[in-house]
Amino acid sequence: MTIHTPQKPYYERHIFFCLNDRDKNKGEDACAHHNANDSFTHCKQAVKKAGLAGEGKVRVNKAGCLDRCAGGPIAVVYPEGVWYSYVDTHDIDEIVESHLKNGKVVERLVTPAGVGR
Repeated sequence: MTIHTPQKPYYERHIFFCLNDRDKNKGEDACAHHNANDSFTHCKQAVKKAGLAGEGKVRVNKAGCLDRCAGGPIAVVYPEGVWYSYVDTHDIDEIVESHLKNGKVVERLVTPAGVGR
């Protein structure tokens, strides 16, 4: 039997942005309809500018549907598992500075519990 020794995580935190797109003609809302891709790009740039990118730091990732469309656009930060509903780049900047850099959750942007599709 091999005993696994826990390793230090490669990244301290991950932030995943839902970039899912649905058919507007069918009346289906999606994060992509709310500038999610621009927010993802802005976050990636802000993380790099703050010196937070790279091994042992922060990784900004794209994600498909995270199944919380009603709160969208949506992003989630791990390992804490904090879900955010954001509106604009000012919200993204606040998440980067407060949560990703300083470990403090931005309470005003936390997606309410139970918000799903």
